[in-house]
Amino acid sequence: MVKQRFNFGMAVCAAILTSLLAMPLAARAAPLDIVRPVQSCASLAQLDLGDVGGAGSHIVKAQESVSAGVTVCAVEGTLAPSIGFSVQLPTKSWTQRYLQLGCGGLCGHASLDIGAADGCRLVQAGGFVTAATDMGHQGMSGEFGQDAQKRADFAHRGVHLTALAVKKLIRAYYGQAARYAYFNGCSDGGREALVEAQRYPDDFNGIIAGAPAMNFQVQNSLYHGWQARSNSDADGKAILLAARLPLLHAAVLKQCDALDGQVDGLIADPRACHFDPAPLQCSQNKVGDAACLSAAEVVAVRKLYDGPRDTASGERLTIGGPQPGSELAWAGVFVPRSENEGIFSERIALDALRNLVFPKNPAASYSLHDLKFDKATFQQLVPLHALYDATNPDLSAFAQSGGKLILWHGWADPHISPLNTIAYHEAVRTTMGADKATGFERLYLLPGVYHCAGGEGPSAIDMLTPMVAWVEDHVAPEAIVAATPVKRPGSFGLPPVLAGRPPLPPGAQPPAGMSMLPSGADQAPQQSRSRPVFPYPVQARYDGKGNPDQASSYQAATPAADYATPAWAGSIFYMPYAPLE
Repeated sequence: MVKQRFNFGMAVCAAILTSLLAMPLAARAAPLDIVRPVQSCASLAQLDLGDVGGAGSHIVKAQESVSAGVTVCAVEGTLAPSIGFSVQLPTKSWTQRYLQLGCGGLCGHASLDIGAADGCRLVQAGGFVTAATDMGHQGMSGEFGQDAQKRADFAHRGVHLTALAVKKLIRAYYGQAARYAYFNGCSDGGREALVEAQRYPDDFNGIIAGAPAMNFQVQNSLYHGWQARSNSDADGKAILLAARLPLLHAAVLKQCDALDGQVDGLIADPRACHFDPAPLQCSQNKVGDAACLSAAEVVAVRKLYDGPRDTASGERLTIGGPQPGSELAWAGVFVPRSENEGIFSERIALDALRNLVFPKNPAASYSLHDLKFDKATFQQLVPLHALYDATNPDLSAFAQSGGKLILWHGWADPHISPLNTIAYHEAVRTTMGADKATGFERLYLLPGVYHCAGGEGPSAIDMLTPMVAWVEDHVAPEAIVAATPVKRPGSFGLPPVLAGRPPLPPGAQPPAGMSMLPSGADQAPQQSRSRPVFPYPVQARYDGKGNPDQASSYQAATPAADYATPAWAGSIFYMPYAPLE
């Protein structure tokens, strides 16, 4: 099987890598004429949206403004009962393309931040109408889950109705429909992207799904609940603190960095790394030493990597945990910086468990101590799987409509294990047939990249330009170049989370290329790097001669092994199913 997959990638990747590195993909996108408005921006306030969202749907305001140097008609509206959306329609530069953006976390706000499009010329020139939705509620709290309608709005209705409403606005404002429609989202935005491909295959021509929270039910409950509980002692205090993470990360790199043939601070495929934290445990005469871990810390680390299992059978309850190489990204997510700091995992798990994932919500007093990691709890999550989750691999209708799908994920993502996305990619190929799937779907995995952006690996990447070329010019994407971001990357509509860079232990030095400035600070990189990223499972391999920080020094290489997706309680989720409305 690995030879079949490798031949697919190698046959095309090696042939076009040189040209891709030399020629911007934007040059390959079919030119479309710029279309100007046929009516005033203010007149859009009178547009009736009742046929889209039902009675009460309306435009809240429409006025011209300037966004990133582009003059736009900025529109805000509401689709009944409470789906808010924001749209920016360029007044002088529209190239007949529409781009809808996903939002992260539990959404609650309409963000027009465009991620995974670094250097995209069409974006820079204001060529897209852009839009986003709050998914039917305001704020990051999960309390909207007390309302069945708002559950459906968040699960799928918000993104779909927004697409319909914006397309109506486009026709009214420009006097014609958009020629092409695209969706780009990461995290829950990646889930929203897959919801569109699976439920509404005619909404978009091209869909980009980054780090998708496709297993929403178990991700936001069992995964994050386990990560929070595993790092707590009997008194509820954190066992492992962020100051210990550089020590752990350095040990992982010492054991696994060279497995891909290059010592560069990155692990090309963490599945090859079978890291054991036991050698880090302090001996009896060194207990409390900053250069080793306590016995309790070692146990916690093992649990964090492994993920929850059924207490009786040992069966996995999630598809996998964070991968080796992601340790520095654990800070604030499930490893606090101090004993008194809250963590993201606890908050997101409690919100989901109290408000969203069960058919009937538990009492408001429900706590993580009430969460049992067993098959019985898992079964309670199954009824709403077909409402929230986006794991249906049957994309026949999407493929039939000519749709294209790019999946991508950072290998060092602490929030959502990349094993979820690999499993979906493989399920699509199994369900659709490998040849047919190759015609419309690609997966890219970025070494050393955190959740949606950032990390030690090159994370600035443009997935949008190759998607446009694929949809409009029928040029399938192969090698895509990722680089060290010049400044803070886009947030993909994600709310501020507590992920960040932990403090170094006394005397320790940061890994190569890693800045220890506060997380999120705009800054020039310490060292600029670029790497090609190939369609999975093909990997980038250093040629041993050129500058290791330049993409041109890498070539396509066969993976060392063909790894099986772990069996887990939700394996059946990756089989075709009927969506729940």
